[in-house]
Amino acid sequence: MTAPANERHWKQWLEWAAHNAVIMPSDPYFTAARAKVWDGSEYVALSAARDPAMLAELLAGGDLDRPYASGEIDRRLAGALVEVTDEPGLQARLRGFRRREMVRIIWRDLSGWADLDETLEDLTALADACIQHALSRLTDWSRRELGTPTNENGEPQSMLVIGMGKLGARELNLSSDIDLIFAYPSPGEVRGGPRPLANEQFFTRLGQRLVQALGNQTVDGFVFRVDARLRPFGDAGPLVMSFDAMEAYYHAQAREWERYAMIKARVVAGPPDAADELMAMLRPFVYRRYLDYGALESLRALKAMIDRELRRKGLADNIKLGPGGIREVEFIGQAFQLIRGGRDPDLQQRPIQSVLRELARKGHLPSEAVDELVNAYRYLRRVENRIQAWQDRQTHLLPERPEDQVRLARTMDCADWDTFSVQLDRHRARVQAHFDGIFGDPEPERDALAPIASLWDQRRDPDEMRAALESAGFSDADGALTRLEQFRDTVARKGLSTRAGERLGQLMPRLLTLITASEAPDSALQRVLRVLEAVVGRTAYLDLLVEQEEVLNQLVGLSVKSPWFAAQTARHPLLLDELIDSRRLYAPQRRQDLEAELAALLDPVPQDDLEQQMERLRQFAQGNILRVAAADLTGAIRLMVVSDYLTEIAEVSTARTLAIAWRDLASRHGVPPGRDSINSAF
Repeated sequence: MTAPANERHWKQWLEWAAHNAVIMPSDPYFTAARAKVWDGSEYVALSAARDPAMLAELLAGGDLDRPYASGEIDRRLAGALVEVTDEPGLQARLRGFRRREMVRIIWRDLSGWADLDETLEDLTALADACIQHALSRLTDWSRRELGTPTNENGEPQSMLVIGMGKLGARELNLSSDIDLIFAYPSPGEVRGGPRPLANEQFFTRLGQRLVQALGNQTVDGFVFRVDARLRPFGDAGPLVMSFDAMEAYYHAQAREWERYAMIKARVVAGPPDAADELMAMLRPFVYRRYLDYGALESLRALKAMIDRELRRKGLADNIKLGPGGIREVEFIGQAFQLIRGGRDPDLQQRPIQSVLRELARKGHLPSEAVDELVNAYRYLRRVENRIQAWQDRQTHLLPERPEDQVRLARTMDCADWDTFSVQLDRHRARVQAHFDGIFGDPEPERDALAPIASLWDQRRDPDEMRAALESAGFSDADGALTRLEQFRDTVARKGLSTRAGERLGQLMPRLLTLITASEAPDSALQRVLRVLEAVVGRTAYLDLLVEQEEVLNQLVGLSVKSPWFAAQTARHPLLLDELIDSRRLYAPQRRQDLEAELAALLDPVPQDDLEQQMERLRQFAQGNILRVAAADLTGAIRLMVVSDYLTEIAEVSTARTLAIAWRDLASRHGVPPGRDSINSAF
C-alpha cells in the first residue's frame, strides 16, 4: 500500500514518460519493486518527480538492476566533473550526482535487490569519490590562486582527509553525516603565490572550501553534512594540523574516548605514502603493546554518559544509541580491539562485522554470541536505513505516528507494527544481554565483602583488624597485619593517580577474599602482595586484575603453590597476561605450536628493531616456561615430560635468536664465505 502522495508523484512521472516516449518496464518483478520503493521513500518519489530524466536514465542504463563494479562510482563521478571549472559548478554537479546515486542505492535497498553489505559499501564509495574529486579540484584551484605549499626542502605538500566513524569503516548509512579530520605532513611556506602564507593557512582555507563544497545547503541540496568536531581540541582547535602536531596531541593530550573514535579512522583522500606515514604514527595511540583492560572502564563510562543523555532527552527508542542498539554492538567489538589489538594485529580492523567474526575465530567470544550479535547488527542497520530512506533525514528514532510505524514495518517485510516490534525487541534484548555480560560493573556487592573489606579500611582499629585476620584463617595475624601496612606504605610512596587509587580500592577487597579462602592465607598474602608491589603503579595491570576475575583466581592459586611463580611474576609482570585463559595456561605447547606462536610475535616487528625483537623473545620464553610450571604444579602434565617441554622452548628460542643475530650482523658487516650453507640452517 503505497503512500497516496507518493503515488501522485509516480503518476506525474508516468505522464512525463508518455510525453517523452520513455518506455517503462512492465514486468511484475519491476512493478513490485517500484511499489515497495515508493512506499518506503518519499525522497525517491520526489526526486523522480522533480527530475524525471534522472530516473529514465537509470532505467535505460540498467543501473537499477545490477550492482556496480568496483570503482564504478569513482569513474562515473570523474566523467561527470570533466567540464567543471569553478566552485558553483562543482557544487551543483556533486549534488546532482549524489541525488542520482542515492536514488539508485535506496531503490536497490528497499526493493531487496541489494543486500546490506552492498548498500553500505556503495554509500561509502559515493562519499569517498565526492571527497576525493572535490579535494583534487579545490587543491588545483587553490594552488593557482595562492601558490604551492612546500616543506623545508621545497617539496610540494598535499592535504590528507581522515574519515572517522562509519565512513572510516566503510559502513556508511543512508543519511549519515561524515566525520572528517584534516592533516598535512609538515610545516613550511607557500611558494609562487601573490603573498606570503604558511602551510597551515593554505590548508585551513582548503579545508574550509572542501567543507563548503560538500556540506553547504544550496538549491540543489547538499552532498554530505560534514562534522569536523572529532579533530584535536574539537571546535576550539585548528581545522588542519601537521603530522607532528597531531602526534603530540594524541600521545599527550587526547582523551580516552578519542582512542575509541580512532579505531575506525581511515585516510580517504591524500597521497598514499603520506597516508601510510600518518596511520603508522597514530596506531600506537590506539593500540597499546600491553593488554589494556582499562578500555572496559573507559567504554563503560562513555556508554553511561550516552545513556544519561538519552534518558534526559527521552530517546530510549533510538536504535543507534539506545539499549541493545547499534552502538552497543560496536562497543563490544571495539572493547576487545582496544584491549588486545596491540598484541594481536589481526584485530586491527575497521568493519565491526569482521572484528566480531575474528573474535569468534580466536575464541575471545563464543561463536553463538557472535552469530547473535552479527545478526542483530545487520537487522538494526537495515532498520536504520529504512528509517532514513523515507525523507533522507539523519534520524535513528523509531516513528511514533501509526501510519509511519506501519510503513516501516512493511519495508522490513512485516505484516504489521506488532510483528516488527517483536523481531526488533528480540534482537535488542540479545545485544543488551551480551553487552551487560561484558560491560557489567566489576565492583562487587559491598555487603558480600563487608567482613573482608575491613582489612583494607584504614579507619578500623588495629586490634579489630587483627581479630578479623585470625577469624579469616591467618595463623600469624600480626605478620599479616604488618604486611598489609607495609604494602599500604608502598602505595603511599608511589603516589598513585586518582584512577589507579580507585582501581586498587576495587581490587583489594576481592583479592583479600580470595586469599582468605585459599589453603595457605599467610603464604598467599605475602607472595601476592609482592606481585602487587611490582605493578601497583601501572594502572593497566590493576585494570586487568579488576576486570578479569580468572586472572585474580589464578594469581592467588598459583602463588599459594609456588613461591617461584610469584617471584617470576613480580619480576616480569607481563606474565599476568598468561593467566587470562586457563585452557591455554595449563596446556603447554609442543615445538610446532611454539614456532607458530613465536613467528606471530616476531613477524610484525621491523627487522631493524632489534630491541623489540629481543623483548618479544623474552616474552615468548617466559610465558611458555610459566605455562609449563603451571601445568606441572597442578598435575596437568606428568613430571617426566616437564623437561621435554622446557627443552623445546629453549631450542625454538635459540634457533630464532641465532637467525636474528645472523641477520643483524650480516646487515652491518656483510656475509662471510659459505653464506648459503650457513643461512640454510635458518
